[in-house]
Amino acid sequence: MTTDRRTFLSSLVAATATSALARDWTGQTPERYPDPDVIALDPAFEKLIQGNSPIRRLHTGMLWAEGPAWNGTGNYLVWSDIPNNAQMRWLPEDGHVSVMRNNANNSNGNTFDHQGRQISFEHGTRRVVRYELDGKITVLADKFDGKPLNAPNDGAVHPDGSIWFTDPGYGSMMDYEGNKGELLLKESVYRIDPGGEITKITEDLEKPNGLCFSPDYKKVYVVDTGSPKNIRVYDVDGAKVKNGKVFATNKGQLSDQEDKGNSDGIRCDIEGNLWASAGWIGDGYDGVHVFNPEGKLIGFIKLPETASNVCFGGPKRNRLFITASQSLYSVYVNTRGAHHC
Repeated sequence: MTTDRRTFLSSLVAATATSALARDWTGQTPERYPDPDVIALDPAFEKLIQGNSPIRRLHTGMLWAEGPAWNGTGNYLVWSDIPNNAQMRWLPEDGHVSVMRNNANNSNGNTFDHQGRQISFEHGTRRVVRYELDGKITVLADKFDGKPLNAPNDGAVHPDGSIWFTDPGYGSMMDYEGNKGELLLKESVYRIDPGGEITKITEDLEKPNGLCFSPDYKKVYVVDTGSPKNIRVYDVDGAKVKNGKVFATNKGQLSDQEDKGNSDGIRCDIEGNLWASAGWIGDGYDGVHVFNPEGKLIGFIKLPETASNVCFGGPKRNRLFITASQSLYSVYVNTRGAHHC
């Protein structure tokens, strides 16, 4: 990442001055176009901005919103409220929000496979599950080498039918988001092949968290929310990875809080840009950071809360949905998500 602290902060001065004092997140006061909180840090981001689309807060009231995933067949968004042990659903027809599942086993990340079946990564039960079309639940993974998983966090589906997921163990480190218990495995990234075999992809991250593939599935990106809070990228070599390296480092941009900020959930657009949630710093950092395929920070979506995860959705996959602390946000962008959810 080549954008330095001075450049980043200077790029935010005008936007902060115009929006910090005036922004009304109740939605009762229209925001002037273009939305001042969608900020180009590099000219390359300007073409990705949908100039006549505002950032909207679609819902609030959760405790820790996570894991948004778009269901194209059902035309709805699902996400998790981990501490409240629920999965939520948002309908675009009228903005209706409902609890889709109570007792969701403190699920964190969610996705859909190519058959339209929901896959969830559960903290409370330390497992990866699939919701079948008849309503039954299939356990896809709950152990490795005979030991319980730590607490699966996030993942993605590969076209070969495999499921890749991260297992940092956050849900087993506290009762707030799962069931507190000992971590018996090194924090790692895993792959479930179509036949059900589970293999370890890599364990070279301290706390592997968000995960997504590049548009052509030749690379996989993984967020490390341990130290030094970076995003790593690997070449996908069949059922393995190679050539792992740092893609971008999410250091805090405020002088008194360096190294405290980080990313979490991530998604790629069709051009290979990486859209990464960001937070734990405060105003001027929390929101979504956008990196070009070379790892340069080119854009910023400024939010009033720590962002946890993102996904593209809508019929054209050109609407970015963002889970952020207690709220769900969205904004239309001038690109499309690389994958179906």
